[in-house]
Amino acid sequence: MADTLDRSGPSPTGDLSPADPGAGPASGEVALLAAVQDAVARDGWSGDAVVATARGMSLFGEHAAGWLVIGLAGAALDRPRRREWLGSAAAVAFAHGASIGVKRVVRRRRPEHPSVRVLVGTPSRLSFPSSHATSTTAAAVLYGGLLGRRRTPLAVVGLMALSRLVLGVHYPSDVATGTALGAAVGAVARRVLRRRATNRPLSVRKATA
Repeated sequence: MADTLDRSGPSPTGDLSPADPGAGPASGEVALLAAVQDAVARDGWSGDAVVATARGMSLFGEHAAGWLVIGLAGAALDRPRRREWLGSAAAVAFAHGASIGVKRVVRRRRPEHPSVRVLVGTPSRLSFPSSHATSTTAAAVLYGGLLGRRRTPLAVVGLMALSRLVLGVHYPSDVATGTALGAAVGAVARRVLRRRATNRPLSVRKATA
């Protein structure tokens, strides 16, 4: 059973076609998930664009790779704050790893209901919490602070969370918990990094400027 859940998720369907009307009634989080997908499916061409964007975000956030690349790029371009960028990227990686650890303990299966269409492949069948939401929120908290733009990154958090529902690979509670976990890791890491930057000797700060 454990080995099965650690394998890649079910093969995605080709599009967001309407759900099978003969499927059994959905309830709770499954009903909410199906409602999100049905709303997108009704938009026709716009809905296709939404799904394509969600798939792109899924690829960007897989294993937190996109966010780690941004952190490394920040370290290369912003030399005076190189340590802060590298520390932030390390914290994003830690947040992602923490979400994987929770998944292996909780072992909640991804949504499996006829009314939910799976629109992207996943590295495992484990669902709780969303690692995409976790790493994205941690990156938003940390990188947003370094860039001085806190609202824009937070908007990305909402888009990433919504994309996981559109793609049918997470329950709403998965993304909500992932967001909370990422925010907690990001807040703690930002406090630690600020303290280290403040306590760094002035001579060292001038040398890196």
